[in-house]
Amino acid sequence: MTESNRTMDIDCSPRDITILKARIKYPTASVRELRDVLESEYDISLSHNRINDILREFKSDGLYRFSAMLNEALFEQYLFQVSFHYPEFGNRWEECYTDLVRDPHVIIFFTAERYYRWQFITQFRTEEASNEWRNDFFQRNGDIIAEMDRTALKNINKFGVDATILDDILSQRDGGEDYLDSTR
Repeated sequence: MTESNRTMDIDCSPRDITILKARIKYPTASVRELRDVLESEYDISLSHNRINDILREFKSDGLYRFSAMLNEALFEQYLFQVSFHYPEFGNRWEECYTDLVRDPHVIIFFTAERYYRWQFITQFRTEEASNEWRNDFFQRNGDIIAEMDRTALKNINKFGVDATILDDILSQRDGGEDYLDSTR
């Protein structure tokens, strides 16, 4: 199992978790703006240089990734579920796995509990592009695929991470309650 497939421990102080929360809540803010937000919303007084150092440490420790997210309205999203033909699976699964991990259309790739089915969410500009991709994928990997389902995700009601997800962690830490904002 790779690190990205496990739940990581966040071994940070409540103050540092709050800095991470502010970065998620204000992803485009400069470090100086973030310093001002931390001061006004959470009563955290640090220099912008110290905040920048903390954020760099978080990034190097793998606590967060900074990436641009395209507006979901630019694409049509699809959920694919793939089950396998096991006699060939052992010989070819790594090639198929790598194919999905590297594919620019695949935005989330996972397995769910109870059934060993690979599931992934993709983005395409049109349904025709999705159909063409599905056919190409099946031609390359069909010898290990027993079943492949696709569901169009017609209404994406939320797309992204909300900073308040870190409130759960803050509420479980000594001193964390001090950093929870009043909008909770």
